[in-house]
Amino acid sequence: MTKRSNSDDFRTLFLKDIPLLDVRAPVEFNKGAFPCATNIPLLDDEQRHVIGTRYKEQGQDAAIALGWTLATPAIQAQRIADWTRYVQQYPEGYLYCFRGGLRSNLSKKLIAEAGIDYPLITGGYKAMRRFLIDELDIHSAALREANTPLILVSGRTGSGKTRVIQRIARSFDLEGFANHRGSAFGRQVMPQPAQIDFENTLSIAVLKLRDAHPQSPLFTEDEGHMIGSVTLPLELQATMQQAPLAVLETPLEERIDIALEEYVLSARPEYIQAFGEELGSEKFREQILGNLNRIRKRLGGDRHKVLMTIFSAALSEFENTGIADSFRPGIEVLLSNYYDPMYDYQQSRRDGREIFRGNKDEIVAWAQHYTPT
Repeated sequence: MTKRSNSDDFRTLFLKDIPLLDVRAPVEFNKGAFPCATNIPLLDDEQRHVIGTRYKEQGQDAAIALGWTLATPAIQAQRIADWTRYVQQYPEGYLYCFRGGLRSNLSKKLIAEAGIDYPLITGGYKAMRRFLIDELDIHSAALREANTPLILVSGRTGSGKTRVIQRIARSFDLEGFANHRGSAFGRQVMPQPAQIDFENTLSIAVLKLRDAHPQSPLFTEDEGHMIGSVTLPLELQATMQQAPLAVLETPLEERIDIALEEYVLSARPEYIQAFGEELGSEKFREQILGNLNRIRKRLGGDRHKVLMTIFSAALSEFENTGIADSFRPGIEVLLSNYYDPMYDYQQSRRDGREIFRGNKDEIVAWAQHYTPT
């Protein structure tokens, strides 16, 4: 293997999706990582804890001594074998720990003992994370400029905004990154990412778009400051709060179709696949009825009671027959009497921001050729 230098070219690393070997402990990796990173830790969580305690109490030399005591020959052999497999699979990659210091260099040394030179990320995870935070702030601020704006695809709940975003080349899908559909019924089977993972993925996506289209507007879906449990970065929020709007117009009947497809017909099989027939059906029912209970106060007691009756009966019919049409009346009530009034109020506070209005095909066609005047 040709010897390569350590790198601090974070931009190239993320633009080219360079494989990254993360040797931090699993607890650190789970709190935040990068899309192209694989965690093969030098220390497990318990080892990291006791060595960290020794470092604080007695200093670096004592911590290193303890580390070598814990790293028995069998553990070292297993680590080297795991790293070697990774390096052979991704010879173009780099390794890192939290700050690019002790753990990175120890890991590099152990890999070298297997006859392989594998370079480090200078500054480690902390430096890469700082780079992504700063880059997203820079790009968010730049997208507030008139000549390269961020344009929000707006529209009523169930209008298919995400579907439109996915058809526009210069776009990023916030709900996709957040693994959440953005409404009270937006929770998905798989959990949402950690806040840091969401931010890292978002920043890399915007970095790539701005690199490919430095003078062009970008598009994303109109969202509030939170998507489920994750929060949009403040600088991006500021940009979105004044961004121009392309308003998607979708007839109510089509919105009912979209909501039925996304929240019922596609959702239940995901629960069955994840949990099995019986438990999956139970969890899907809990998801639908639990969502109604979470917005009970805003629905009002009478409307909540009516919707619980409609959806409970629809769930039973769907489970027994596979027919989902009984959801339609409840979906129509939610869209017309709950979501639409909220949308109308929000739009009333956005005078002057709308720059286009049309159906899904019209917005996609317009977006492909739009240039700010």
